[in-house]
Amino acid sequence: MGGCRGQVEGMRTETLGASVPTGKKRGSPKVPLLRQPFRLATLAERLKLVPRKAAGSLPAESMYGKLPWCAVVLLVLRAGPASAEAAGRLNLPPSTSVILDDIYSGRRDRALPEIHHLEEQAPENPLGYLLEAEANWWKIWWDSAEFKYAMTMARHHDKAPGDQHYLDLTTKAYNLAEKQLRQQNTGEMHLYAAMADGLAARLYGIRGESRAGARAGVRARENFLAALQLDPSLCDAYTGLGLYNYYVDTLSMMAKALRFLMGIPGGSKEEGIRQLHRGIAEGQISPALARYYLALNLLNYDQRYEEAIEVITPLAQEYPGNPIYQLMLGDLQARLARKEQAAVYYRAADAAAVDVPESECRSKARQLAHQSLESLGKK
Repeated sequence: MGGCRGQVEGMRTETLGASVPTGKKRGSPKVPLLRQPFRLATLAERLKLVPRKAAGSLPAESMYGKLPWCAVVLLVLRAGPASAEAAGRLNLPPSTSVILDDIYSGRRDRALPEIHHLEEQAPENPLGYLLEAEANWWKIWWDSAEFKYAMTMARHHDKAPGDQHYLDLTTKAYNLAEKQLRQQNTGEMHLYAAMADGLAARLYGIRGESRAGARAGVRARENFLAALQLDPSLCDAYTGLGLYNYYVDTLSMMAKALRFLMGIPGGSKEEGIRQLHRGIAEGQISPALARYYLALNLLNYDQRYEEAIEVITPLAQEYPGNPIYQLMLGDLQARLARKEQAAVYYRAADAAAVDVPESECRSKARQLAHQSLESLGKK
């Protein structure tokens, strides 16, 4: 499996033994980070944490009515070179890894020109339009994010002018994949069709459009399963299946009854976690967001805070300039009653926000960091 591209370089801010990366050199050599299981001992060594103690848990954010499992996919993520023995794996364009690095570094301004060039070079390839939708998603995320219940997350999104372009991109990617499937039945095109539906379901879910999200989510699941049946090496499908299985199992009893009446397949939370870990370890394009959403779910639904820290820390190290990951680490430390360490990460998020290129996202990132610090009684 290909490793992560980019070795974090730069200064570290140290406060009370917690070390937070604050800079990354674009184009520097990379170490295998996102695909490695993160070791607790490594985390303790890097952060020099005090002995852990149990902390009170807060109830998970109620997502009933938004049908959160419809966030099924959120895939379009991280590329790595295929291994020599992995015949049949995705043949990704060379620019894919650079584009994904820019997306998850929070540099949509860099990613979009590269994506448009890819779309011009390969207009019949669904991947370019999936990447563009993924880049645009994080603008939607910043618009929707709020600090509530002691954590930052995107909970609700009102319809906005940019939504239609996002959905048009997912429709185009799906139609291109279907067109190629009519010519030749391949796991690759089933995977791209599933990604397209999953990306659409994510927006429907955050807008509270449960019926549309359910349709897209179920169809995505069918295509993920078809992709694996045709080509078991397409391990990115496990990320989508893992999210589906996890979210379906978190539904309330009433929602599960509605799911049964609608004929929506069930799922298992623990199976979903196992599949997400497989997506992290073996996926070509999904390790980064598999990490992000697994950590978010462990924080929000399961209160497994130490495990969530292990999962999200490699993202914060790989992309220290993206405030999203620093904010989550701060939330996790706060849940464990480690206020000083939480403040370190919130301040790192505030510092990183200064370099966010889009003014609206920059303002929201700083606002969230300041609200997080205020919740600790700090400035």
